[in-house]
Amino acid sequence: MILAAGRGERMRPLTDTCPKPLLAVAGKPLIVRHIERLAAAGIVDLVINHAHLGHMLEAALGDGSAFGVHIRFSPEPPGALETGGGIRQAMQFLGDDPFVVVNGDVFCDADLGALAARATTLSADGDLAHLILIDNPDHHPEGDFALVDGRVRRDGEPKLTFSGLAAYHPQLFIHLVAGEHAKLLPQLLAGIEQDRIGGEHYRGQWVDVGTPQRLAQLDARLRAAEA
Repeated sequence: MILAAGRGERMRPLTDTCPKPLLAVAGKPLIVRHIERLAAAGIVDLVINHAHLGHMLEAALGDGSAFGVHIRFSPEPPGALETGGGIRQAMQFLGDDPFVVVNGDVFCDADLGALAARATTLSADGDLAHLILIDNPDHHPEGDFALVDGRVRRDGEPKLTFSGLAAYHPQLFIHLVAGEHAKLLPQLLAGIEQDRIGGEHYRGQWVDVGTPQRLAQLDARLRAAEA
C-alpha cells in the first residue's frame, strides 16, 4: 500500500493544485518512483489511498498497467482518515495476508523486496509489524522509537525515526472501524507493549519530502546523480 491521502499543508502552494505524491523530482513524480521500485522488487498488486485531489492520482496512474503493476484505489473523505484509518479502510483490498506500506511523500532506497520477505514472517499470534527506522533527520531530532536487539521499544537510547516504510499484519488494525479516523501511533504502541513489533536500522538514503525546500534539494541531488 502507498499512503497518498495527505493534504500536504507544509508543501503549499504547490499542493493547492497537485496532490503531494504527484510532485516531481528529477522529472518523475514521487509516487511513480515508489511504484517502479515496488515493481522491481516483485510487488505488483498495489493499493493507493487518496483524498485531496485524488482524481488527479487516478488519472495519472490509471490501473497501473503502464508501470507493470495492478493498482486499486481506496478513496477517503475530505480531510482523509489518518494513517491507521486509511489502512483499515483499504483492508477490503489488502486482504488477510501481511502487506508492505510505503509513505507516498518520502524518498528512500531501502530494499523493498527484503521488506516484503519480512512481511511473510508476521502472524496473527506473533509479530504484527516490522518497522524500518532511520537516523534522526535535522527536522526530527528527538526520534520516535528505540531499537533493542531487533525489537522496537517506546523508550531507550538512542532514539531513531520511523521512516514510514513497514510491513504489517492485518491483525494490528482489525479492531479499528472502517471509515473512521484513526492514527497509526496508538496501534504501534499497543503492539510494542506486547513485544510484537520488530524493526531494523536502515542507514541508506531517506528524505521526508515535506516542504518545498526539501523537494528542491532532493530534485537537485537526483538530477546530479542521474545525469
